[in-house]
Amino acid sequence: MKKRLLIKTHVLSKEDMLHDVIEKYAKGKYERGDVIVISESAVAITQGRAIPINKMHPSLLSRFLYRFVKKVPYGTGLRNPYSMEAAREEIGSIRLIFAAIIGGITRLFGRKGDFYRIAGKQAAMIDAPHTSPVQPYDKAVIKGPKDADKVSLSLKNKLGVDIAIMDINDIGGSWVIGSSFKDKKSIEKLQDLMRDNPMGQGNELTPICIVKQFFLKEEK
Repeated sequence: MKKRLLIKTHVLSKEDMLHDVIEKYAKGKYERGDVIVISESAVAITQGRAIPINKMHPSLLSRFLYRFVKKVPYGTGLRNPYSMEAAREEIGSIRLIFAAIIGGITRLFGRKGDFYRIAGKQAAMIDAPHTSPVQPYDKAVIKGPKDADKVSLSLKNKLGVDIAIMDINDIGGSWVIGSSFKDKKSIEKLQDLMRDNPMGQGNELTPICIVKQFFLKEEK
């Protein structure tokens, strides 16, 4: 397995710039051929997309729809009025209602996942309050990052190394949601490599992982 270096940071906020954070904590630890993996929550937080629930006012629609969301083993998702309100803000009420209707109908026939297929990736990436144990984000909804591919390319241009923004959970879910490279095999390989979630799901404060020599051939 490729060597992976976990990078511990301070608690990030919207005041932080990602390239500054990486240079501060990981300078001298990465080189050409490596991939720097960044958690999607860390990217979203630095974009100001962590919204304290005391500043949110869920609509009647959100308070109604969240009750029909099925519980999932990897987290609360949209089964919370605040995270449902965040989804409504992201995709609009009409699309949210359409996703709920179609998803509800097809689920009656044993088909799953249509709600999120229609609602889209931005709705699926929303983290509900009390998902993160790290203050102050334990009392916030964290929306998915915006323009993950553009963020990755910008960081690569500044740092000189490939970047991948990933959404990973503790039950084997591992997705590249933005990257500076588009080779499908490399993306699948990275997802498999990170499936054990080495960056953690709790208060480890390791939102950055350097995968050493990812783009170099394995030694025989």
